[in-house]
Amino acid sequence: MALHEDGLTFSTAPEVTRTSVRYQNRYGIEIAADLYLPKGLDESAKHSAIVIGPPYGGVKEQGPGVYGNELARRGFIAVAFDPSYNGESGGEPRHVSSPDIFAEDFSAGVDYLGTLPYVDRERIGAIGICGSGGFALSAAQVDPRIKAVATSAMYDISRVSRNGWLDSQSDEERRTGFEVIAAQRWADVDASEPALTPVFPDEFKPESLDPVTAEFHEYYVTDRGRHPRSIGGFTVTSSLSHINMGALAHLKDITPRPILLITGEHAHSRYFSDTVYEQAAEPKELIVVPGARHIDLYDRTDLIPFDRLEDFFTKGLNSGNRPNGELARARG
Repeated sequence: MALHEDGLTFSTAPEVTRTSVRYQNRYGIEIAADLYLPKGLDESAKHSAIVIGPPYGGVKEQGPGVYGNELARRGFIAVAFDPSYNGESGGEPRHVSSPDIFAEDFSAGVDYLGTLPYVDRERIGAIGICGSGGFALSAAQVDPRIKAVATSAMYDISRVSRNGWLDSQSDEERRTGFEVIAAQRWADVDASEPALTPVFPDEFKPESLDPVTAEFHEYYVTDRGRHPRSIGGFTVTSSLSHINMGALAHLKDITPRPILLITGEHAHSRYFSDTVYEQAAEPKELIVVPGARHIDLYDRTDLIPFDRLEDFFTKGLNSGNRPNGELARARG
């Protein structure tokens, strides 16, 4: 479908309000976000809230808004954001990708939600879609204010940057890549601006594409998910920070906070979720959605398991991740 009048790729539910908000992360970058609230919210009470990050190269008007809208319908407060340097968020040069700053953007969302008088600071969770799944987990590893974290169609961008698709990259290929990017840095210096990786084309031509790229273009290039601020490209030299950071290394530090991993039966990205599930400590859960591809978990509300997400955050943002002593005090 074409963009709606409000610039979204979906329709906001009549029982939900959406408000444009701005706040800063700890690097001083202004984050642009949409706040989703249930209409008639009792602002005299404290409520659970969720920070939602977009697919890698996506913006808040796409998948994060779909999730924020649906979760607000179910009584949660949700903030869907544009990552630093992308969308309507600040940061120069444009379209930088940073594993550290993108993880920080989740913590900045927690900061913002914690300033709202009707949000319980002890009941804030996070959802990362696609590449944001890896960044949400990265943030949760070191930010215990994120009390429960879910991913949907997760990508670990740092892992694929360092190891290649399906961990197929050799050490020699990686070192050759360093030389290519080093040459690009000189080219950027000489041009006084950074070059971008390929951006989304104007037309969808699946016959000329590999299956994974064709699937992404099916969403981002057609009216299904096209948005003018979602261009698909990042600065070429951004990959260095992902390579240097490596894959998620401290997943066990998230425990005893719960992790929910959602992937599709036919998702080409499924191996990322499978790996995290194997490496993470309890409590953890892996949901494989029958018949779903990777992009279907961006916007297919008939496939995205929102009932399971609602249950996960209802339990996880209450007493489920407290230490035993705190549980006992709560019950007393």
